[in-house]
Amino acid sequence: MTVTDFVIIGVVVLIVGGAITYIVKEKKSGAKCIGCPYSKSCSLHSKNTNKESCSYSCKNDK
Repeated sequence: MTVTDFVIIGVVVLIVGGAITYIVKEKKSGAKCIGCPYSKSCSLHSKNTNKESCSYSCKNDK
């Protein structure tokens, strides 16, 4: 393996590690759907019994 390979592996590890850290942090702060910009302020946030669903329907509430 060359130095270039180690640099590429290091960059990939940093990107994946950063993504995992972001997801864990958002889940701990109460976001149910990380990809939804309304996940923390959605009116369905407390009513939704299925914790894994995010239908983006809350964006029409605003």
